[in-house]
Amino acid sequence: MDWNRKQIKQRLAVVCGGVAFYCALQNIPAVFAALRWALETLSPFLLGGAIAFVLNVPMRAIEGLLPTGRRWKGLRRPLALVLTLAAMAGVVTLAACVISPGIGEAVHSITRQMPAAFQRLQEQLARLEAWLPQLETLAGGLEFDWKALTEKAVSLARDWGGGLVSSGGVLIGGVVSGVSTFVIGLIFSFYVLLQKERLGRQGRQVLYALLPESWADRALSVLRLASRTFSSFLSGQCVEAVILGTLFVAAMSIFRMPYALLVGVLIALTALIPVVGAFIGCVVGALLIAVTNPWQAVGFVVMFLVIQQIEGNLIYPHVVGSSVGLPSIWVLAAVTLGGKLMGVVGMLFFIPLCSVLYALFRDFVRARLRQQKIPAGKWRDP
Repeated sequence: MDWNRKQIKQRLAVVCGGVAFYCALQNIPAVFAALRWALETLSPFLLGGAIAFVLNVPMRAIEGLLPTGRRWKGLRRPLALVLTLAAMAGVVTLAACVISPGIGEAVHSITRQMPAAFQRLQEQLARLEAWLPQLETLAGGLEFDWKALTEKAVSLARDWGGGLVSSGGVLIGGVVSGVSTFVIGLIFSFYVLLQKERLGRQGRQVLYALLPESWADRALSVLRLASRTFSSFLSGQCVEAVILGTLFVAAMSIFRMPYALLVGVLIALTALIPVVGAFIGCVVGALLIAVTNPWQAVGFVVMFLVIQQIEGNLIYPHVVGSSVGLPSIWVLAAVTLGGKLMGVVGMLFFIPLCSVLYALFRDFVRARLRQQKIPAGKWRDP
């Protein structure tokens, strides 16, 4: 009788799930609207969780360096959080101290060269004076309905003005919403970091209460693997950015290019975006160097392409791929797929995600090989 009752419950669950799935398929716009509303509502907490995960990597290392003992028991976690925030603020301040003088010098150089640029523009305009009679003759042969053009211009200006006012209101609302979301997420991340053991214990209780023990064990194993992989990815990405920035500082110093330290720091910061981030630093660096010497800017672009090929095909896949346990070829595939689907966020997210999927699939294949008792000689290299 117990078995029949259990079977009835399982069949009822399957039927209810099928009905719910059919209703969802019949109301896909409503489902997407509900998901969008849920994401917008939970966005501060999702952002806070992401911030907490990122800050937890250096915070865990700093906390391990603090002294242990009964006197430090209640102080180690808050002190580690404060030191982590101070370290992050120090890095940002140091980067700003390096970047700001270089940007100021570049702006001053541009201002200094403006008179010469205006002089060259006047010379070009003087050369065009010989063509003015021909242009006047050509313009005289054309007929325009100036009244219609004026009315069209007034109509376009009115439409653009209304759109500008509307866009300004939307922009201000978006900025206020974004700032409030960030502040709430940052405060939420502090609570998560200060109580991460307690939250982890409560999460494990919920899993074991709602799922069978074997399923809960498997879910926790996957979550631990994902945590290790994402943490290793963040560490590897930072190491790779430092390596790339150092390479550019050294190469630009050897070839006596200006703004070596500034461009190196910019490229190191933008290189935190996988594979393509350094190109943003290349554009900024080339513009800065072109102000001083356009030919050196061309040489800088050539040097960037060479270093980028070395870094993208040799250094990055090995540093980041080894840190997340993902072969180099799959790192490049993950970056390409993530960029196509989700842009920059996809590039940051897909490498550790693919690493987790790769590890799970590898374990599944090995388990199946052991289950089917396939000899290793059949699949290993001859």
